[in-house]
Amino acid sequence: MAPTSTPPRAVVIGGGVGGLTAAVALHRRGWQVTVLERARSLAPVGAAISLAPNSLRALDVIGLGDEIRALTAWQGGGGGLRTPSGRWLSRSSAAAVAERFGGPLVLLHRATLVDALTARLPEDRIRTSAPATLVDPGDADRPARVTSPDGEWEADLVVAADGIHSAARRALFPQHPGLAYAGFTTWRVVIPVPGVEFASHETWGRGRIWGTHPLKDGRVYAYAAVVTPAGQRAPDDEKAELLRLFGDWHDPIPAVLAAARPEDVLRHDVHHVAEPLPAHHRGRVALLGDAAHAMPPTLGQGGNQAIEDAIVLAFHAPDLAAYTAARLPRTTAIARQAVKVARLNMMSSRVGTAVRDAAIAALSKAGPALFLRGFDGIADWRPPGQPYASEQTPAGKQ
Repeated sequence: MAPTSTPPRAVVIGGGVGGLTAAVALHRRGWQVTVLERARSLAPVGAAISLAPNSLRALDVIGLGDEIRALTAWQGGGGGLRTPSGRWLSRSSAAAVAERFGGPLVLLHRATLVDALTARLPEDRIRTSAPATLVDPGDADRPARVTSPDGEWEADLVVAADGIHSAARRALFPQHPGLAYAGFTTWRVVIPVPGVEFASHETWGRGRIWGTHPLKDGRVYAYAAVVTPAGQRAPDDEKAELLRLFGDWHDPIPAVLAAARPEDVLRHDVHHVAEPLPAHHRGRVALLGDAAHAMPPTLGQGGNQAIEDAIVLAFHAPDLAAYTAARLPRTTAIARQAVKVARLNMMSSRVGTAVRDAAIAALSKAGPALFLRGFDGIADWRPPGQPYASEQTPAGKQ
């Protein structure tokens, strides 16, 4: 009888969307995977995630794309960009997005996606309350080593998906300058707002933006951003701060604020990796998602790029040089574009915002498709290793 070969071992540091996607993708390719998450549970704290056609195609690779597409709340609906008074600067539709990029844009609670990913892993593969420390990145001749309260782990591959404040990134590239403040802070809330009907929108003011979007489960996801020095906090509570900043903006913003409780509102300063890393790997360790390329949220691509990373990493593993070659140029370009968009939508000058709004309105009148061109090369991305699931489904089900 021939000896049974031992499957390669992977340890994933971090049980967020990117880390779990990598774990599922590697598991499907025959790796023995263990996920180490420092929190007591995998339940994300009150936020939604927008999945564009690029990340949905990535999820097709692990058989999850169509399940997530079915959760879209925008099918047949529309939305667009507004001014604080409520005037529409541009309008778009789910059909226009799907036609240009080959699929819908899906907004869902992060917990929904985490649950779907977790269901595709054996129960004993995920360990919570397990903060992990990278001890040795390993090399061609020795495994990487990670420690946790459970002991020490040796691995053929370590996936460092430990978030924006990644300890693994600092350990692998100690000379890198790290994070930079993006110049603005954000608030997020996911709540029911009974009796309020609205079109999905993002509203741009002077140094301030607000977004309101429906979720499939009937709740509303709202977010706001304001140019402000780092480290600022409201003198009373963050709901009161939002009322001061946005209380006189157009409907349904006042209704959303009225429905929110102070404890529903999350606030975080925005930081990003302004200087790209020299590589997304070292030794047997691959950095993924925010750990590798944290970017401002202005393109809605942070989570999408983490999902792409995960699928591409599993495709190339254990060849991490190929992973870096595939991901570093793309994520660097998208991160830089996100910074450019932040300069545009967080503009504070009265004259500058007037010119910006007039240009957007003119562009929209010239044709809705023109406004979508900013996502060309992003939302139309396709994963390696064709074909993938949605290409095998009947027409119209994408």
